[in-house]
Amino acid sequence: MGRERPAGCFQGSIMLTSIADGIMCCLMGKTTNAVGPVDSVESSDGYSFLEVKPGRVLRVKHTLPTRRPEEGPEGGPERGVVHCKRKITLYRNGQLVIENLGDAIRSELLHCQNGPGEPQSTMELELSDVAGNASTQGTAANPGSGARQAPAPGKRRKRKPKKVVNIDCKKQISSCKGTQSDVVLFFIHGVGGSLDIWKEQLDFFSKLGYEVVAPDLAGHGCSSAPQIAAAYTFYALAEDMRAVFKRYAKKRNILIGHSYGVSFCTFLAHEYPDLVHKVIMINGGGPTALEPSLCSIFNMPTCILHCLSPCLAWSFLKAGFARQGAKEKQLLKEGNAFNVSSFVLRAMMSGQYWPEGDEVYHAELTVPVLLVHGMHDKFVPVEEDQRMAEILLLAFLKVIDEGSHMVMMECPETVNTLLHEFLLWEPEMPAGEGREVEKK
Repeated sequence: MGRERPAGCFQGSIMLTSIADGIMCCLMGKTTNAVGPVDSVESSDGYSFLEVKPGRVLRVKHTLPTRRPEEGPEGGPERGVVHCKRKITLYRNGQLVIENLGDAIRSELLHCQNGPGEPQSTMELELSDVAGNASTQGTAANPGSGARQAPAPGKRRKRKPKKVVNIDCKKQISSCKGTQSDVVLFFIHGVGGSLDIWKEQLDFFSKLGYEVVAPDLAGHGCSSAPQIAAAYTFYALAEDMRAVFKRYAKKRNILIGHSYGVSFCTFLAHEYPDLVHKVIMINGGGPTALEPSLCSIFNMPTCILHCLSPCLAWSFLKAGFARQGAKEKQLLKEGNAFNVSSFVLRAMMSGQYWPEGDEVYHAELTVPVLLVHGMHDKFVPVEEDQRMAEILLLAFLKVIDEGSHMVMMECPETVNTLLHEFLLWEPEMPAGEGREVEKK
């Protein structure tokens, strides 16, 4: 986005401490209390403590299916094979051209989007005009119909591209019907949150028989909180998530991220395309590189942020929820879901630097993606998720009218239903292709 991800701006600010404590922080010249390292890495009551690096311990909620896993049929015909053949060209003037070659996207796979897919299509985009173009395009446009069509080859002036990416692969997408031994759901929260924000989702999918994994980021929840800013850069946190993923991943893995956590899902999907089955992005924003803002309030000294924490908490309640009633206030308090130190908050916001995660990076993803957006979100405009839907190869955008930034806490039943439907979804097998697969 070329700036701090709006999702993290106030999400990490829910520290219900007094102004007097903040003044003492300034006078004493010390940082606020933070969660200390965990001595034991033993599992108890579904919670485990995973040491990703010496002295760096993460709390992980790991729940195995309550029912006996049901193995899928062995040796059966493949279902839902997606052919991805596309050419992505980035020019020096900031122009991005995405060409879907051959039968890259079949119309049968795009029934959830606006209009039928076109076998051969080209999308031409100006990176410098993202905001202006996004507001005029469809809510879930496919990469052949929602963007500006490229001019005819004869009229285009030859230009030297800055970067060209060619993708040619075949990916099998099958449904996840629950109680299957090779399916794991990973839930990743954003800045200032904890695995407690996923409580409704973890309970829902655990009861359906899914294996679920939800970590606390470093400095959040009950994970250890190193007192060094370098521990909270994007790359440090991404390596933590890589360690968690490698520890629990199986054959089919579903990544679910919220806000800043979406970036880590994207990172893992890019790093492990053969293991990541589907991705769900909740209020994650547009497909642009992360870069912290120089004029952000979170660049203030830690003690000042501590003094301002009550105001920031009130601001988040107003902007993060569509309504500000007793229910929403209770959601903030439950499980200390947004209780992080000012030091961790400041380091997290300053560490959001990920230049590789640009539009080309996202356009390379071949995994199916569900985009969930709360209409009243004041941190992430809906136009950013629309832009994401246009760039991704196979994406479906669902907007929840009564939700805001914390939509999975505000509307758990709606979100759970959407997520479950996406897990059960699989592409239709085009006529005649099933016999071809069986012959192989």
